[in-house]
Amino acid sequence: MRPFVYQGLPSRVVFGAGALAQLPQAIQAMGAQRALVLCTPEQRASAERVAQLLGDRAAGIFDRAVMHVPIETAREAREVARQLGADCAVAIGGGSTTGLGKAIALDSGLPILAIPTTYAGSEMTPIYGITEAGLKKTGKDLKVLPQSVIYDPELTLTLPVGLSVTSGINAIAHAAEGLYSVEGNPVIDLMAEEGIAAIGRALPRIVANAQDVDARGDALYGAWLCGIVLGSVGMALHHKLCHTLGGSFNLPHAETHTVVLPHALAYNAAAAPQAMRRIARALGRSDSPDSGQAAQAVFDLAKANGAPVALRDIGMKAEDLDKACEIALQNQYPNPRPLEARAIRALLQAAWEGARPA
Repeated sequence: MRPFVYQGLPSRVVFGAGALAQLPQAIQAMGAQRALVLCTPEQRASAERVAQLLGDRAAGIFDRAVMHVPIETAREAREVARQLGADCAVAIGGGSTTGLGKAIALDSGLPILAIPTTYAGSEMTPIYGITEAGLKKTGKDLKVLPQSVIYDPELTLTLPVGLSVTSGINAIAHAAEGLYSVEGNPVIDLMAEEGIAAIGRALPRIVANAQDVDARGDALYGAWLCGIVLGSVGMALHHKLCHTLGGSFNLPHAETHTVVLPHALAYNAAAAPQAMRRIARALGRSDSPDSGQAAQAVFDLAKANGAPVALRDIGMKAEDLDKACEIALQNQYPNPRPLEARAIRALLQAAWEGARPA
């Protein structure tokens, strides 16, 4: 047994169909009195439902959360929270909304209750990201970790099938990189493999029937586990590339993770064979010594369920690939395989073209 350190994260989880009804008690348990409800413009109706459940504890709604948390939006939301006298934030939605809550908490210390409606997993992490001047900067601080999380599969029934698939594969990326993290440990390995397997089982069922509550529950359960992995250990090349592509070129978050993950796994395959076997096994591939099975399994899962598999199909320009490679190589970070400019440029080219990993 290899030596390791495991640090559990302090968060309270309420899970189950209909769990949203427990929101008032969850706010009370946090000791909060006035909650600012956060959402994207598209999820205003959900935010109004939350505010209605909170009654007098709802201070107001801020409905301008957007991808990659521009610093200007974060500052505006902080000021609204201050003006309304909010003592907590309730973030309902995906990673964009949770990210906005974290940006508020980073400066103000305002506690967060998260209600995920996608499979992003950021609600289980102390990781934040803010985009300023075209660069997305990330960090880690326990004060941005949501104190309480309500997982209600019924709230994901309206999540479009296409976004369900890309959001699910985004979650798989957290667990996949956790399996070869330098900070990994046996507990995280178990969570990661189980999380990948749960999402891998769920996505084809969601594509077949978007109203399958059990399948939605499996996906949300998997996203929870993958989110714990993301929050507990450091990530590597895949996440660096996706932060670069998203923050600097404004590509959609979940779709970018979906496209890049198979190629990042292929890049690291020979340097992390045990992790690759776990990923492949979780996705139903044979437990063979072929480390390339993991990359191909993720690619096939995406393509078979209608997700994009090429960067050029989600807005990336070929002429920007060199710049993306240059940004990704800045600030060295742990990765199973050393960061090699030529190989990473080839990775980006393959992802841009949508080629199945060899």
